[in-house]
Amino acid sequence: MTTYFALKLLHIIGACVLLGTGAGIAFFMLMAHLTGRAAVVAEVARIVVIADFVFTATAVVLQPVTGALLVAAVGYRLDEPWIVASVVLYLVTGAFWLPVVAMQVRMRDLARAASLEGAALPPAYHRLFRWWFAFGVPAFAAVIAILWLMIAKPGL
Repeated sequence: MTTYFALKLLHIIGACVLLGTGAGIAFFMLMAHLTGRAAVVAEVARIVVIADFVFTATAVVLQPVTGALLVAAVGYRLDEPWIVASVVLYLVTGAFWLPVVAMQVRMRDLARAASLEGAALPPAYHRLFRWWFAFGVPAFAAVIAILWLMIAKPGL
């Protein structure tokens, strides 16, 4: 396997992990939230936080490294419009994802406390969930847009 194909494989795997983990986390958090049960939310959020740190964070580091190495290997210029747009969207994704991770940690803690007390999910949890959802939409859309740019490589 050539270096180019190894880099491309790692880059594609990283993109799949970002998209798949993002979609999976969103689905499981939403399904847990819809139960309205603090114990369910607490357990799902516990697992989601771990998944975000293990899988998403790893892919977040892998993507720019493999991307930069691919640019060098293929001979693209860093100022090509589709690369610039991809980098900007990547930064936008990160600007939304970092607060989402903090929100997930806080939602987990609020749900755990409510579960231990036998109480309903508190208003603070519900506020955070709305913000979490609102931040997740543009982050996920940006990842989809990046994938399109990587495939189409438009001249813009």
